Amino acid sequence: MQIKVLLFATLRDLVGTRQQMLDVAEAATINTVREVLIEQYPHVRDNLRVALAAVNQEFAAANTTLHEGDEVAFFPPVSGGEPTYPEVFQLASEPIDHDALIESITTIDTGAVCLFSGFVRGQTSKPGHMPQVTTLEYEAYEGMALAKMRQVADEIRERWTGVQGIAIVQRVGRLSVGQNTVLIACASAHRDDGCFEAARYGIDRLKEIVPVWKKEIGPAGETWIEGQYRPTTD
Repeated sequence: MQIKVLLFATLRDLVGTRQQMLDVAEAATINTVREVLIEQYPHVRDNLRVALAAVNQEFAAANTTLHEGDEVAFFPPVSGGEPTYPEVFQLASEPIDHDALIESITTIDTGAVCLFSGFVRGQTSKPGHMPQVTTLEYEAYEGMALAKMRQVADEIRERWTGVQGIAIVQRVGRLSVGQNTVLIACASAHRDDGCFEAARYGIDRLKEIVPVWKKEIGPAGETWIEGQYRPTTD
């Protein structure tokens, strides 16, 4: 049977392609595909061994059985019903208009909005990162990223029932120092209805489960920044 294989971030760079069609045996599993790829690209063995997997835009275990036409993605660790209040989920290739986003998630009974906005920094002493950066390149697994943004919003609503509108926007492509990279905004009727805590949870959770990666580019070269989160069977 034939499946589509997608590779992201480090894997994409090492293999030299993002997408390929692969012929595998009936009842093949994620592990089967992983081994086929290792045989084709032995120089990527170590990266493939630790890569996360998704089938049709959902995280998948090693023993997940595949079917004809499935979309299987490998990538490094990264992340209910109709909403009553407005929600915005975007992968944006252009600068984020903060005022427009706030306006889009507020209603007549909104009295507070807490907004987290991340930016490209030019230097850092944080371990594992380049000390000087001129550019960041962001890549996303688009369909899955938007689905996981919605999951983050659902989790926020379960924890903070006073939260009204929610916006989660991630920039993609190449960004220069000082440009905005990500935005999390949570609205509520009052400032003590959970909007502060919800916005902090939103950015932390986005960095865990939303499949977006960044490449740091600077005078010393370039490198993909990979996370530590690994989903469990729960």
